[in-house]
Amino acid sequence: MEQYSVSGMTCAACQAHVEKAVRAVEGVESVNVSLLTNSMTVEGTASQESIVRAVEDAGYGAEPRRSGKSSTGRDLTNPDMPDFTAEEEALQDKETPKLLRRLKLSVVVLLVLMYITMGHNMLDWPVPGFLVHNHLGLALTQMLLALLVMVINRAFFISGFKSLRHGSPNMDTLVALGSSVSFLWSLYIMFRMTYMVTGGAGNMALMPLYHDQLYFESAAMIPALITVGKTLESLSKGRTTDALKQLLHMAPKTARVERDGEVLEVPIQEVKVSDIYIVKSGDAVPVDGVILEGTAAIDESALTGESIPVDKVTGDTVSAATISQSGYLRCQATRVGNDTTFAQIVQLVSDAAGTKAPIARIADRVSAVFVPAVMGIALVVFAVWLLKGAALAIALEHAITVLVISCPCALGLATPVAIMVGNGVGAKNGILFKTSESLENTGKINLVLLDKTGTITEGTPKVTDVLPVNASEEELLRVAYALESRSEHPLGSAVTKWCQGRVDLAEITDFQVLAGNGICGKIGNRKVTGGSAKFIQRKAELSEAIRTQSEALADQGKTPLFFEEDGKILGIIAVADTVREDSREAIQQLQSMGTEVVMVTGDNPKTAQAIAKEAGVKHVIAGVLPEGKEAVVRKLQEFGGVAMVGDGINDAPALTRADMGIAIGAGTDVAIDSADVVLMNSKLSDVAAAVRLSRGTLRNIHENLFWAFAYNILLIPMAAGLYPGISINPMWGAAAMSLSSFTVCMNALRLNLLKIHDRKKDRPLRKKGQNLSDIDEILNSLQNSKEENEMTTTVKINGMMCGHCEAHVKKALEALDGVESAVPSKDENNTVLTLSKEVAEDAVKAAVEDAGYEYVGMEK
Repeated sequence: MEQYSVSGMTCAACQAHVEKAVRAVEGVESVNVSLLTNSMTVEGTASQESIVRAVEDAGYGAEPRRSGKSSTGRDLTNPDMPDFTAEEEALQDKETPKLLRRLKLSVVVLLVLMYITMGHNMLDWPVPGFLVHNHLGLALTQMLLALLVMVINRAFFISGFKSLRHGSPNMDTLVALGSSVSFLWSLYIMFRMTYMVTGGAGNMALMPLYHDQLYFESAAMIPALITVGKTLESLSKGRTTDALKQLLHMAPKTARVERDGEVLEVPIQEVKVSDIYIVKSGDAVPVDGVILEGTAAIDESALTGESIPVDKVTGDTVSAATISQSGYLRCQATRVGNDTTFAQIVQLVSDAAGTKAPIARIADRVSAVFVPAVMGIALVVFAVWLLKGAALAIALEHAITVLVISCPCALGLATPVAIMVGNGVGAKNGILFKTSESLENTGKINLVLLDKTGTITEGTPKVTDVLPVNASEEELLRVAYALESRSEHPLGSAVTKWCQGRVDLAEITDFQVLAGNGICGKIGNRKVTGGSAKFIQRKAELSEAIRTQSEALADQGKTPLFFEEDGKILGIIAVADTVREDSREAIQQLQSMGTEVVMVTGDNPKTAQAIAKEAGVKHVIAGVLPEGKEAVVRKLQEFGGVAMVGDGINDAPALTRADMGIAIGAGTDVAIDSADVVLMNSKLSDVAAAVRLSRGTLRNIHENLFWAFAYNILLIPMAAGLYPGISINPMWGAAAMSLSSFTVCMNALRLNLLKIHDRKKDRPLRKKGQNLSDIDEILNSLQNSKEENEMTTTVKINGMMCGHCEAHVKKALEALDGVESAVPSKDENNTVLTLSKEVAEDAVKAAVEDAGYEYVGMEK
């Protein structure tokens, strides 16, 4: 995708003409032109030269955004280095200062003109003696002042007549025609007055022409008032890109890098992967990296929208454009240039602004024919008034008013300004929409599929319960700490982290790992053991009460780890992949919006149901492969819009298939690349916030489009004189037109006030398609149809203790040719295989034993 800056566009009709011209170029697959940012994105194989030539032939200017040199003189042809300077230059408001200068000059001249036409003529304000009762002198003065205003605002006339010459009239054409016709008619009347004077006519004979048929003030007022509107519109349009400007402003410009034993401050473009750089308090992190030395509190609000600093220590990662609020860091660069998280965020927001929402196509189709249609209507109005017997001046007045009151700009801006502000609000809150279409459609979903691990849960095991039996809690933790500190098992790491800082680490000897069973060793002369219930019962007796506790923990999706000392049970430590703090609340919010929430996971049904119950999810599909998730999405799309929320590589197919793929920002690059929306905060509650923002933005677009269409539908007939007893002159028409676009822009800015985390105004979305009240029946039928077409076999396996053991067995068996899926259960000591063809038992046995577990047998 290539981006271009486009010059010369003034309204939605210009945008439509540029799109039409570029779309006709051979090799162009798609083109989107943004009136808001004066930019164009083009996809296809067409050369830059042919695209630029097509735009110029249409009467506009274009140049590639990412080529040549910026105004700073830096070479921009290196695609691996982000050009934030060029981006800032492209977004810089160059138009408003010009408009303000034109407006000031116009107002000064216009005040003098209005003093004569209204102050002197209507209120008898004084004028120089040589102009008193000198109608020809007054008319000549008005002509010169009007001509001066028209010269000041000559841009309207140059653009308007140029586009008319190219056969693509725009809004400036309407302004130029209205003002020019008013001026030329007034000029004709003035010459007619001079002719009458030469024939001996007195002042009384000239007065009707002077007072009733001179429109010099209209000829000047039309471009002046349109300039007022353009200035207000430009100011408000500039504010809609504030979020992207703020992002670009945060881009670090230099870095402190270690070179040859010295710390040098170098431009950010010179930092390379593996360079060592220094971050002091108050510094912006220059590039993504890993901390080698030091600690700091890092403000990551530029990426996540969260204002609370995050404590970073050795081994943690840091991201470009985040700010060190305190501390000292020595880091190694891991990603630079366009690869940094910050550069990717800027690119996402910029690309989203360059795409077009589907709803904008309605306005685009209207804008493409709007100006020619208005010109035709003006001619018809002129002819009808003449046929009715009206004076030529009256017919011209109505035709001119029709020209100047019509506003295609409000139509063209209705969607892009709202999309730009909505994207900005999302970026400030860590919610990134990759395209305008994703921002529009996120609010339309009525089914949300959630992956379990890393989405609903934290994705890492944590200690949830400590249950001493024949020892104190301190003694239980001391033994567990000593054993698990030597273990490399993920559950052991969870126990070790929990014990750190709570008890001292005892020295352990004769440590042994019994793969798939447990661990043992000696503390002093005492023999200690840890492991599953099945393993530990060989070492010590488990009472009925302990077994009941263990089963209750397992029912909650937790893994109970038993510890004993010299044949005496010390207690149980339960470990689980815990549900995120905000998951339950987030799921409730989605449900309150009328959205059905379904958990789709590859885990066994028992664990999945336990997690679902804790998180408040009513619908669960367990034991699903990545391609199975994609199939579930495809099936449910028959019943409504489906969003898939995930974070792993295994979620990528489903994220791509879903109507809306939503990736957790802490997830894998593959998942993020496959998604339409990225949640940088990795909070599930941001899914509901994204839905609210989408619905709020779409509502704002509807308001803007209603205003734009209603304005033209109501006021064009008024300008034509179709409403009995109501008439409007060209000056008031120009004033109305000048405010229409400004109103649309200001309405879009109201989105900045939208509280996307406030659920008080949540309302269910009216669902389309099949009623999803019977979703359980739909999911069951989906599961049953899947099972009918599959061969299954059960493998008996001993030694699985936890979810990670299950994952290990699952990975080993799914690597076999012919095994479509493997669903292990540590509680049942088996694994259910789904086969696409027969698999040799010897191969299954070898896979299980190579993974470190005991193979018992297979049964159909």
